[in-house]
Amino acid sequence: MPSRWDRLLETKPVPVIEHLVSEVAKLVAADLVGWPPSIGEIEPAASQQLEAVLAPGKPRPASGVFTESFRLARWELERETAAYDDYMRNRRWLQHGLAPEDKPALLFLCRWLVEQMLALGESTEGRVNRPRMLDCLERIERHLVETRA
Repeated sequence: MPSRWDRLLETKPVPVIEHLVSEVAKLVAADLVGWPPSIGEIEPAASQQLEAVLAPGKPRPASGVFTESFRLARWELERETAAYDDYMRNRRWLQHGLAPEDKPALLFLCRWLVEQMLALGESTEGRVNRPRMLDCLERIERHLVETRA
């Protein structure tokens, strides 16, 4: 009769970098669930724009804003500038069910997600590269969808 530890012993070890990406995804998703996410210092020029999104009493953006923010963040990390520029120039977020007043939240969330991923890459001295950052973004988005379900 197999012992209760046999299954554990038979599993493959998870590489540290894989475990790190998984844990970061959980933490970042938790930050987004507990709206507003934590942010560091804000430059005075950006504080007025952010006030529209982060002011006390402001509701959490709609799920569509999150979906579109992840799309933009992926494009930015993939360096798909043509797709990003076309989306913004032609106001494609309107075609995806967002309203004009959702734009500040869309841009804030995109920037916040990209900054989180780039900070992760910097903190790990490049061991978390762009493909891993993209994987992390996908995991974050999955955690958010699971949380809403």
